[in-house]
Amino acid sequence: MGALPFADGAFDVVLSLNGFHAFPDKEAAYREVFRVLRPGGIFCGCFYVKGEQKRTDWFVRHVYEGMGFFTPPYETAFSLKKRLEKRYATVTLGTVKGMAWFVCRKAE
Repeated sequence: MGALPFADGAFDVVLSLNGFHAFPDKEAAYREVFRVLRPGGIFCGCFYVKGEQKRTDWFVRHVYEGMGFFTPPYETAFSLKKRLEKRYATVTLGTVKGMAWFVCRKAE
């Protein structure tokens, strides 16, 4: 996800369901989503965040990483909110056990 093949501002909405915890270069992925989103557009989705559910954290480290499904480093709910707030005009974020969900709007 380091270089999406789309023009700047090509999309009204970008949806990422359970993706960011798998990307090796997460910063590049965040940059690309922001780049292809039009002004006023919405970025929403969900993915694993560490530190919310001990069983999930254990399973990710001992099973999913070994299978290549998840790639550290991982966000915490706090770090994710701070990261999104640096880029987006509005951010709504919540957690359900080891998952964070979010809805962000890019400034006009």
